[in-house]
Amino acid sequence: MTTAKRDTYTPETLLSVAVRVFNERGYDGTSMEHLSKAAGISKSSIYHHVTGKEELLRRAVSRALDGLFGILDEEHAREGRAVERLEYVTRRMVEVLTAELPYVTLLLRVRGNTDTERWALERRREFDHEVAALLKAAAADGDVRADLEVRLATRLVFGMINSIVEWYRPDGRGMGEREVADAVVLMVFGGLRQAG
Repeated sequence: MTTAKRDTYTPETLLSVAVRVFNERGYDGTSMEHLSKAAGISKSSIYHHVTGKEELLRRAVSRALDGLFGILDEEHAREGRAVERLEYVTRRMVEVLTAELPYVTLLLRVRGNTDTERWALERRREFDHEVAALLKAAAADGDVRADLEVRLATRLVFGMINSIVEWYRPDGRGMGEREVADAVVLMVFGGLRQAG
């Protein structure tokens, strides 16, 4: 007697597979067929969990965005001098990026071709503006160098942090999450802070 393969996928495990495939093939280059093969289940089993691949994309980028926006609600991001809050937010951005690496990687790769991608890009801009406002406030307080243009400094900080998705692999053999966060904070604030 042969039994049918039981669908043991949950929405969360299916999401994990989808994110891996989206990151490998690109969202536009991924079909439901690709997702069903990668998951080892039928397309109809996927539709049992979600309405389609765009719902999977929205769930994935929402997870990354929720992690990033959650930082801004944390006590150390809301209280204290702007430069201290900025340093805290910078560290936590690296920690969220490394903890949610596949999800943040996908967020950083969306291009605006679908409603979900456009929504994600707009949310990313909102987050970027919040962090840029902290840098601007730290500059107004005289805690960061006055000879650096705030918009350029913001772009450079985000560029450094976002580039982590291209090389960081949490395999236990390289730098750990804390070491990466420490290095980013040291480099950013060693260059940004106004000398004593």
